[in-house]
Amino acid sequence: MRRASLIAAIGLAALVTACEEPAAPERPAAVAPQGERLTLKLEPVADLKPAAAVVTTRDMGEARARIGGTLADLRVREGDVVRKGQVIATVRDQRLVLEARAYDAQVAAAEAEAVRAEADLARVRTLHDKGFYATARLEQAQAAADAARAQADAARAQSAASAEYVDQGVILAPASGRVLRADVPAGSVVSPGQVVATITAGEPLLRLTLPDGQAAALSVGDSVQIDTKDLPGAGRGVIAQVYPAVEAGQVTADINTPGLRADLVGRRVGVRVSLGERQGLTAPRRFVATRYGLDFVRVLAADGAAHEVAVQVVPLPSGDAVEILSGVKAGDVLVAMEPAR
Repeated sequence: MRRASLIAAIGLAALVTACEEPAAPERPAAVAPQGERLTLKLEPVADLKPAAAVVTTRDMGEARARIGGTLADLRVREGDVVRKGQVIATVRDQRLVLEARAYDAQVAAAEAEAVRAEADLARVRTLHDKGFYATARLEQAQAAADAARAQADAARAQSAASAEYVDQGVILAPASGRVLRADVPAGSVVSPGQVVATITAGEPLLRLTLPDGQAAALSVGDSVQIDTKDLPGAGRGVIAQVYPAVEAGQVTADINTPGLRADLVGRRVGVRVSLGERQGLTAPRRFVATRYGLDFVRVLAADGAAHEVAVQVVPLPSGDAVEILSGVKAGDVLVAMEPAR
């Protein structure tokens, strides 16, 4: 009996020992990360507004028809380079040609009349000198000759005016540049003042329109960010002119951009314009790492370890810094990312 009780006691002790949880192993102390550290704080940053600008030139020369008629020929196409004063098209009106021929006939008739009057005057002067004609007859012949000469001069002037009007059918390039539009085909009927071709004139630039409520934020000399995806190689521009007029609730500004080509006229380009300042979190670019399209920063935790946190960032105008929009807050300590291997 005593032996059975002893065996039961030993078994119960073994069961209790088996049910006890093993002691948890001690965690190693967190190792402080190495690298440059930055404490985030709110700082003034430029308030950038995304907008769309259009590639254009400072001026646009419009080649217009000065007379009505038929476009006999168009000597340029879109993309051609022309010089100022070059003939680019011709307008003809058959009625004007017939009128010019009529005026030429009138000139011939007036000149013939003037020759006849001069001959009569010479004959009357000879007979007057011999005493056959009175002085009154000489004066009458002189007046007739003067009138005939005046009529001949008037006919020649009218003929020259008609010829000049016909010559106005020649359309000249108003400026040196590249033909942007020439969409009136030869053989079309054109009216006086109709645009036959549009020619770029002056240096190429970006033209920006913004709501008039934001016009006060635009100043000559301000820097503008340009989307390099839309315009490779540009990067930055400078506001060269702000037009002092509002049209349809919009204000217009010109942006000078180095390396801009005039053959891209009409292309839309994304830009970012500074409209003032606001408070934001900024950090140098070396504190941010990008993997698979996501941005990460290393945040120092309370236990001394650094944890990677996904954030949303946008580049700042300086180029070597970013603004952190989400994922961290003011007071967080960032650790610079290790260089990629």
